[in-house]
Amino acid sequence: MLMEAITGGEPGPVVVESNGRRAVYFLVPAGSAAGKAWPAGVGVLNAGSGRVGYVPIPALSGRTWPLAWYFPPTVPGRFVHVLLLLNAASALLG
Repeated sequence: MLMEAITGGEPGPVVVESNGRRAVYFLVPAGSAAGKAWPAGVGVLNAGSGRVGYVPIPALSGRTWPLAWYFPPTVPGRFVHVLLLLNAASALLG
Protein backbone atom coordinates (compact mmCIF):
# COMPACT_ATOMS: atom_id res chain seq x y z
CA MET A 1 0.00 0.00 0.00
CA LEU A 2 1.39 3.38 -1.03
CA MET A 3 0.23 5.11 2.17
CA GLU A 4 2.16 2.54 4.21
CA ALA A 5 5.34 3.26 2.24
CA ILE A 6 4.92 7.05 2.48
CA THR A 7 4.42 6.99 6.25
CA GLY A 8 7.03 4.42 7.22
CA GLY A 9 4.43 1.75 7.98
CA GLU A 10 2.01 3.80 10.07
CA PRO A 11 -0.51 5.62 7.85
CA GLY A 12 -3.20 5.92 10.51
CA PRO A 13 -6.46 3.98 10.85
CA VAL A 14 -7.71 2.27 7.69
CA VAL A 15 -10.77 0.00 7.42
CA VAL A 16 -11.38 -2.48 4.57
CA GLU A 17 -14.57 -4.15 3.42
CA SER A 18 -14.42 -7.78 2.27
CA ASN A 19 -17.61 -7.99 0.24
CA GLY A 20 -19.57 -5.98 -2.30
CA ARG A 21 -17.53 -3.12 -3.70
CA ARG A 22 -14.57 -3.84 -1.36
CA ALA A 23 -14.33 -0.29 -0.11
CA VAL A 24 -11.34 1.09 1.77
CA TYR A 25 -12.02 3.77 4.40
CA PHE A 26 -9.22 6.11 5.48
CA LEU A 27 -10.13 7.80 8.75
CA VAL A 28 -9.22 11.49 8.57
CA PRO A 29 -10.04 14.39 10.92
CA ALA A 30 -13.61 15.65 10.57
CA GLY A 31 -13.96 18.18 7.77
CA SER A 32 -10.38 17.80 6.51
CA ALA A 33 -11.40 16.15 3.20
CA ALA A 34 -13.79 18.96 2.21
CA GLY A 35 -12.80 21.33 -0.55
CA LYS A 36 -10.02 19.12 -1.91
CA ALA A 37 -9.78 18.14 -5.60
CA TRP A 38 -10.05 14.35 -5.20
CA PRO A 39 -9.50 12.22 -8.32
CA ALA A 40 -12.32 10.29 -9.98
CA GLY A 41 -13.06 7.09 -8.10
CA VAL A 42 -12.67 8.60 -4.63
CA GLY A 43 -15.83 9.00 -2.59
CA VAL A 44 -15.67 11.49 0.27
CA LEU A 45 -18.15 10.97 3.10
CA ASN A 46 -19.41 13.86 5.25
CA ALA A 47 -17.24 16.38 3.44
CA GLY A 48 -19.67 19.23 3.16
CA SER A 49 -22.37 21.17 4.91
CA GLY A 50 -25.69 19.37 4.82
CA ARG A 51 -24.23 16.09 3.61
CA VAL A 52 -24.93 12.87 5.45
CA GLY A 53 -22.73 9.81 5.30
CA TYR A 54 -21.22 7.20 7.53
CA VAL A 55 -18.07 5.15 7.83
CA PRO A 56 -18.50 1.62 9.15
CA ILE A 57 -16.04 0.90 11.94
CA PRO A 58 -15.24 -2.68 13.00
CA ALA A 59 -14.59 -3.73 16.56
CA LEU A 60 -10.94 -3.71 17.59
CA SER A 61 -11.09 -7.43 18.29
CA GLY A 62 -13.36 -10.32 17.44
CA ARG A 63 -15.25 -11.18 14.28
CA THR A 64 -16.54 -8.16 12.38
CA TRP A 65 -16.87 -9.57 8.84
CA PRO A 66 -17.14 -8.04 6.28
CA LEU A 67 -15.16 -5.22 7.93
CA ALA A 68 -11.60 -5.44 9.19
CA TRP A 69 -8.81 -3.10 10.23
CA TYR A 70 -6.11 -2.88 7.56
CA PHE A 71 -4.30 -0.56 9.96
CA PRO A 72 -5.93 -0.36 13.40
CA PRO A 73 -5.82 2.84 15.44
CA THR A 74 -2.63 3.04 17.48
CA VAL A 75 -3.19 6.03 19.75
CA PRO A 76 -6.19 8.29 20.44
CA GLY A 77 -6.44 11.20 18.02
CA ARG A 78 -4.21 9.61 15.34
CA PHE A 79 -5.73 9.89 11.86
CA VAL A 80 -4.63 9.46 8.26
CA HIS A 81 -2.95 12.67 7.05
CA VAL A 82 -5.40 14.01 4.47
CA LEU A 83 -2.80 15.73 2.23
CA LEU A 84 -0.66 12.58 2.07
CA LEU A 85 -3.79 10.62 1.22
CA LEU A 86 -4.74 13.15 -1.48
CA ASN A 87 -1.29 12.91 -3.06
CA ALA A 88 -1.32 9.10 -2.93
CA ALA A 89 -4.84 8.94 -4.43
CA SER A 90 -3.86 11.37 -7.18
CA ALA A 91 -0.72 9.35 -7.98
CA LEU A 92 -2.66 6.09 -8.17
CA LEU A 93 -5.89 7.28 -9.80
CA GLY A 94 -4.67 10.17 -11.92
